[in-house]
Amino acid sequence: MHSVLDRCHRTLFAVLSLLGVRGQERLLHRYFDWWHRRPDPWGLAVDDHEQFKYATTLRQLPARHYRRILDVGCSEGTFTHRLAAAHPEADITGADISERALARARAAGPAPRFVRLNIVTTPPDGRFDLVFCAELLYYLGRARQLRRACAHLTAAVAPGGLLVLVHPWPEARRFCAYIEAEAGFRLIAEHVEQGGCRPFAVSVYEAAGAADHRAPRRPAEHGRRTGRGA
Repeated sequence: MHSVLDRCHRTLFAVLSLLGVRGQERLLHRYFDWWHRRPDPWGLAVDDHEQFKYATTLRQLPARHYRRILDVGCSEGTFTHRLAAAHPEADITGADISERALARARAAGPAPRFVRLNIVTTPPDGRFDLVFCAELLYYLGRARQLRRACAHLTAAVAPGGLLVLVHPWPEARRFCAYIEAEAGFRLIAEHVEQGGCRPFAVSVYEAAGAADHRAPRRPAEHGRRTGRGA
């Protein structure tokens, strides 16, 4: 049943993407504001799978000092506030297309900062040491929108910074291909979690440093693991 509903979900958003960038933006804005008519419609704050995914995502990060962090598609800010707790010294921004979701995210505390953003039409403001994009790209439908969104995501990463994608597996590979097509990004770590009925992948890309303009390359080994017991 879950796989059937998932295919229907993808088909719906593929159809919406045929409306063009502006038409898609209007409908997505209305759709997500409608979903957020009640708090936490996907149970992100309480679902065990989501909590496990958040913890798994954070474990993949290299131990660095992150000065500016961006969470694209933050919804009501559940993961964004978790980032703030893990990196209290960082300037953290959450971005989402739904004003209703952002209002709830802001009500949860004075920080992080939350802004409205459609990643297809508008690049984030400024550049960041660490950018997250989780469970978002499958809403965009056609390749045109995916290329635009991924170009905006990569443009938001500072030289030497990281871009982290988190999406269902094996669908995640399709989205990662758009990042790997961008010059100056290389995959430095990937964790594939195949335990349970909702497999996902956490893929960590590093932007070339200011003096490093080598073509992107896939590492020979990047720490892929499967299953919660791995």
